Amino acid sequence: MIFMADEKKEEVKTQHADKIFQDFKEHSVADFFKKNKQMLGLSGKIKTMTTIVHEFVTNSIDACEAAGILPDLEVKINELGSEHYEIIIQDNGPGIPKKNVGQALGKLLAGTKFHKLIQARGQQGIGASGAIMFAQMSTGKPSVVESGTNKEHYTVEVGIDTKNNEPKLGEMKDLTTAFKGTKIRCQFKDIVYRKGESSPMEYLRRTAIANPHCSIKFRDPLGETFEFHRASKDIPPLPIEVQPHPRGATIDELLSMAKYSQSRKTAGFLKNDFDRMGDKAIDEIQKMVEFDLNKDPKKLSWEEAEQIIKAFKKINFIAPRTDILRPIGEERLEKSLKKIVEPEYFAVITRKPAVYQGYPFQVEVAVLYGGKAGRDNEGTETGKAIEIMRFANLAPLLFESGGCAITKAANAVEWKRYGIKDPETAPLTVLVNLVSVHIPYTGAGKTAITDEEEVFEELKLALMDAGRKISHFLTGKRVAAEKEQKRKTFLKYATEVAIALSELTGEKKEMLEKKLHELVLKRLKLEEEMSDDELRELKATEKAAQKEAWNEDDDKEEE
Repeated sequence: MIFMADEKKEEVKTQHADKIFQDFKEHSVADFFKKNKQMLGLSGKIKTMTTIVHEFVTNSIDACEAAGILPDLEVKINELGSEHYEIIIQDNGPGIPKKNVGQALGKLLAGTKFHKLIQARGQQGIGASGAIMFAQMSTGKPSVVESGTNKEHYTVEVGIDTKNNEPKLGEMKDLTTAFKGTKIRCQFKDIVYRKGESSPMEYLRRTAIANPHCSIKFRDPLGETFEFHRASKDIPPLPIEVQPHPRGATIDELLSMAKYSQSRKTAGFLKNDFDRMGDKAIDEIQKMVEFDLNKDPKKLSWEEAEQIIKAFKKINFIAPRTDILRPIGEERLEKSLKKIVEPEYFAVITRKPAVYQGYPFQVEVAVLYGGKAGRDNEGTETGKAIEIMRFANLAPLLFESGGCAITKAANAVEWKRYGIKDPETAPLTVLVNLVSVHIPYTGAGKTAITDEEEVFEELKLALMDAGRKISHFLTGKRVAAEKEQKRKTFLKYATEVAIALSELTGEKKEMLEKKLHELVLKRLKLEEEMSDDELRELKATEKAAQKEAWNEDDDKEEE
C-alpha cells in the first residue's frame, strides 16, 4: 500500500511538470521590446517624442556620411489630436533599396553596425525599427516609407510582426518623381510635444552644433519653423572599423569569433582577427598554452580558450589603435558654436585618446561664456545658469543626466576654484563629447553613459582643463573691468583737480585736464606691462605713502 501511494505521488508530480511546460513558448526580440519599450528610451510622453526624432535623425546622418553626401534634413511634427501626432523625417541620403527596406526598418536587431567595432551614432540596430513598432502599437497603423536610390523610387507601408520579429510590408508602388533619399511618415499616440531642454527642437539644435556639416530644417506642431544652416561644407572623414584588442577579449567572445573565423589554424585566427597581434605574441602564447595553436579554431574547447585569455593578460600588447576615432574637431566646433551660440568666449580641449577594457575612447570639451551660452534661469541677475551639453559620438544625450558619467564628472569639479562662484548664475556652457567604437551606455535607449573608472577619470580631467581655460578668461575679464573702473574714477577726479589747479596756477583748465588724462592712461598702461610681483610692490608702496600722508594730515590737525 505504501509503495502504491508513493508511485501515485510521483505520477502527480510528473503531471504537474507536464502541465507547467505546456505553456512554454519562445518569444522574439520584438515581442520582448514591445513589452519593455522603456528600454528603447520610449518612456514618458515628452521623452518618447524626442527619442523618436533622435532615432530617425541619427540614421539619416549616418547614411548620408557613408555615401559622401552633405546631409540636408527636414523634420515636421503635425498635431492630429490630443496626444496624437504625425512625425515626418526626410533626408537627401542614398536611399534604401527595395530589397532592404523591410530588414532596415521592420526588424529589430538588424543593421550594419552592431557586428562592427566602429565609431557610430547608432549601434544596436533597434532604434528606427523600434520607433516604427511603437507607431504600430499606439495607433494600429503602419508607417509610410518613401525612398529613392540611383536605380529605383518607391513607396511602401512598413510594419512589424512582433511575434516573429519580421517585417510586414504593404504593396510596394513605384513612383516617377526624381526624389533621392528617404522620407518616413509615422503616426503616434500617447506622446506630447513641449518646448524646453528635452524637446525635439533642443535635440536638433545640439545636433547642428556637433554636426556643423548638417543643414536641418524643423517645423514644430505650432507651425513655427527653425533652420540651422550648415557651418561647414567638409564631410567628416568616415570612422574606420577596428578589430578587437586582446586586452578586452573574454572567453565567450573568443569562442564566438573562432566559430566564424575564416582561418584554418588558431594561430592564424588570433593574428588575423585581433588588433596588435604579431608573430612574437603568437610565439609567446604558444609557450603558455597546453595545446598546439595549429588546431582548427572552430574546435577550441572552453578550457583551451581560457588558456588563451590568461596568456593575453600576461603579454604586453601595444595599446589599441586610436587613429580610428573621429572627434568633432576644434575648427568645426568653432564654426557651429559661433553661428548658433554666439559666445563671448570660446575654447576647445581635446584629450589624448585613452583605453578602457580594450576599447579606445577620447574626450572632447568646449567651454563657452556669454552670448547665448548657459541655460535660462529666471530670477537671477544674469538670467542664466551653467549648462552641461552631453554628447556620445556626436549625438546629443538629453535624458537621464543624473545617472550619466558626464554629469557626475561635472559635479565632481570644484567650479569655484576656476572663478565661477555660483554655477547657478553663470552664463556658461560646457559641451562634452565622448567618442569610442564602444560607448558604454547605461541601457539600450542610449541616453546616458555608465561611469566606468577609466572613462570617468578622463571626463573629469577634461572638465578640469576646461575650468582652467575659463579661469584665465574670467581673470582677464575681471582685471579689464577693474582697469576700466579705475580709468573712469581717475578721469572723473582729473576734471575736478584740473579746475582746482587752474584756479591756483592760472593755467588753462583744458590743458591741465588733458595732461592729467595722459598721466592716467600712462599709469594704467604701466600697470598692464608690470608683472604680478611688481604690481603688488607698487600697490604696497602707494598704500604706505598714502598712510604716511594721512598721518601727516592728522598731525597738522592736532597742531
